[in-house]
Amino acid sequence: MNRTHYKAVWPSVLILSLAGLLAACNPNFEVTATPADSAPVAESVADLAMAAPEDAGMDSGRLSRLTDAMQGLVDDGRLAGVVTAVARHGKIVHFESAGYRDMEAGAPMTNDALFRIYSMTKPITGVALMMLYDEGLFRLSDPVEMHIPELSDLQVAAGVDENGELLTEPADHPMTARELMAHTGGLTYGIFSGSEVDSMYVEADLLNSGITLKEMVTRLGAIPLRQQPGSMWHYSVAVDVQGYLVEVLSGQSFDDFLDERLFEPLGMDDTDFYVPAEKAERFAQIYTYDEEGNLAASEMFGAGNDYMVDPALKSGGGGLVSTTMDYLKFTQMLLNGGELNGERILAPLTVDMMHRNQLPRGLPENIFGAPGTVFGLDFAIVTDPVEAESFSRGEYYWGGAAGTWFWIDPVEELIMVGMIQQWGQGLPNVRALSRQLTYQAIMEPLGVN
Repeated sequence: MNRTHYKAVWPSVLILSLAGLLAACNPNFEVTATPADSAPVAESVADLAMAAPEDAGMDSGRLSRLTDAMQGLVDDGRLAGVVTAVARHGKIVHFESAGYRDMEAGAPMTNDALFRIYSMTKPITGVALMMLYDEGLFRLSDPVEMHIPELSDLQVAAGVDENGELLTEPADHPMTARELMAHTGGLTYGIFSGSEVDSMYVEADLLNSGITLKEMVTRLGAIPLRQQPGSMWHYSVAVDVQGYLVEVLSGQSFDDFLDERLFEPLGMDDTDFYVPAEKAERFAQIYTYDEEGNLAASEMFGAGNDYMVDPALKSGGGGLVSTTMDYLKFTQMLLNGGELNGERILAPLTVDMMHRNQLPRGLPENIFGAPGTVFGLDFAIVTDPVEAESFSRGEYYWGGAAGTWFWIDPVEELIMVGMIQQWGQGLPNVRALSRQLTYQAIMEPLGVN
């Protein structure tokens, strides 16, 4: 992508006007006129430059506990490999890898390793959709069926009759775009609950990597909702539907939209729906735990997608592969209010809307069993740090099925991204551990009155 960069130089009259205003407010302020042709121009510092922790109000020695803890989990055989990164005030203060990308091959983990990020795809899809919101192409109160006719007039499951046949009733209102983005639209996933509707999702093979988003949505439109829209928070295929909505509203394929409008502007060069052959040596092996608790290589979800070929289904809910650095760029853009290094992705108020509580009134603040937590537009949000055993009100975050995780803390101006490739019983709680060891290293907190 060719870009033109401009350097702004303020006219001397404006400099002197501002200087006069400062002098009026501060009698000790001295004004020195500088000729316009020799006026100094401050060089902007790029986001995510490497810096010492002390430059961002953190302690190097204490932050090294995070490095030591991750290495300890590797040494104990609980993690194969891990990459962790922390940035504060726009500066990377920690970027470390430990263990192996592939244990059997003896290939060490590296900071540029590629990971299946699964549900960490969801916030990216949400941002893509809200870019179209910024263009006025939909409203959060719009019925989804206004834009996706395949989801018109959906019925809702209402139990079974004496023969075990599913009973249905009309939806009390059409699912809205807000409900779609907040997992309150009545959809499900097919794997997190044992309802009749979940069984229908499995039978329809909704997330088959060989079908298109349009085909997925068409199959979904033939299945009743699991519950009434707006009645509860229930994790679902809603973000895959959002990916299709991006296609409908933009007139582009979902992957082309992401490439042109998000990944290229942010420099997320390694984020895609598959791993090209020239990058295969950086792709991390995925592991689970055998009966003895030892690590064993094993793909998730029946290895339906091996990630080495470009799938037909561009899953907005879980299809992307990425790197730690790419995801740092994405999260820093959000922390900056929608901009990174001069590239504006979203309006600041749109980003703010995404991490406000979007749940219907009366729903509990307990998402996925996490107390003190609500849901916005494709992000979980901490509303009570005490209940959530976190540190800042307004922290927003999510994670992926293979153990990847991130959080964004607007109070402390901090982001953290962690990448592993593991699943199953025995997975250590790296998310909670990394949170403790990151915050204990902050020596200049902003959230303490």
